[in-house]
Amino acid sequence: MASKLHMLRSKTAEASKFLSKNGNSYYKQTLEENKKYIVDPPTVEKCQQLSNQLLYTRLASIPSRYDAFWKELDHVKQLIKTRKDLKTEDMGIAALFGLECFAWYCAGEIVGRGFTITGYYV
Repeated sequence: MASKLHMLRSKTAEASKFLSKNGNSYYKQTLEENKKYIVDPPTVEKCQQLSNQLLYTRLASIPSRYDAFWKELDHVKQLIKTRKDLKTEDMGIAALFGLECFAWYCAGEIVGRGFTITGYYV
């Protein structure tokens, strides 16, 4: 256990040194590559306008996402009706998807309880 901790510390130190040397250049390179997305000058008013544009664009996309949801649901209903024609591979994928959903639910519950597995802090 101590050797793993020592290895983790050394890897963390290496990463820290790498970032301190190359972090600034990476930051500048990223900004340069994405210059077209930067609004100049970055004022509070412009940030508020962009925030409103994002909100209302998302709101405007709700009808198309709603229609896509119902199309997906109809497809799933059709699969359930013809489940005798399903291959074992498809059923396995569906079972793994259900298991993954359950695992994410359990992880969310653990995080919500403050990273305790047994219960809530009282």
